[in-house]
Amino acid sequence: MDEAGSLRAISDYWERDGLGARIAEALAELGKPLTALTVDDLAPLDQFHGGGKAVTAQLAQLGGLRSGMRVLDAGGGLGGPARFLAVEHGCEVVALDLAASYVAAGQALTALLGLGSRVQHLAGNALDLPFDDATFDVVWTQNSGMNIADKERLLAGFHRVLRPGGRYVFQEPMAGPVQPPHFPIMWAEDTATHHLRSPAQMRAALEGAGFAIQTWDDVTVEASGGRAPPQGRSIQSLVMGERLPAIAENGRRNRDEGRIVITQAVCLRC
Repeated sequence: MDEAGSLRAISDYWERDGLGARIAEALAELGKPLTALTVDDLAPLDQFHGGGKAVTAQLAQLGGLRSGMRVLDAGGGLGGPARFLAVEHGCEVVALDLAASYVAAGQALTALLGLGSRVQHLAGNALDLPFDDATFDVVWTQNSGMNIADKERLLAGFHRVLRPGGRYVFQEPMAGPVQPPHFPIMWAEDTATHHLRSPAQMRAALEGAGFAIQTWDDVTVEASGGRAPPQGRSIQSLVMGERLPAIAENGRRNRDEGRIVITQAVCLRC
């Protein structure tokens, strides 16, 4: 599959018509008034990654995020982490995502929280970043690189847009010692759009791209998606629908059998 075909396949997998309206309905069912929302209110519906808001907070602490930092959240989806970083750490964040429906929903949620001056949502391709060199203090990714095969090109782009001494702060699933994983999983029905590398391979790719690895933590247990499906309304249930129970069961098996591991890391741009 060529690059254009791969991008279409990834976008088709993730796009969800009416996602913003479904989130608004779920908030109403949870008794959350749209005129007085907080990042905590939104967390079950905008933190679309294993471990939810708790691991976002953990990663922000690990990465030393602080007020005034300019952050690129590549694969930022609905913007849950971006809004958290803006509110809790005083960052200015650009959330870039391939799926237009996520960008639109993210913009609406950011507007509801009155964060439009601190969080920007853009549609775009992480392999072709539309930013000048040395634009950001931090590149942040949280469970967003699983569909991307060309890790070298991805990391080269991150290195380019970071200022000297900037940080690549990430949480990402990686291939465990036992392969292949059980499908379907959250990000793929099969191997066509599933592109994980092992921790050793990712460390080598990062160093080859010009990053110095500062911190590398295995967070498979706390950030694994291999739990029972969330009860009630959750972003996982809104996006995956009837497929969620099978995906959650395979997540548990992949974690327990060592087929997928999850890493949080901080890498410095050399």
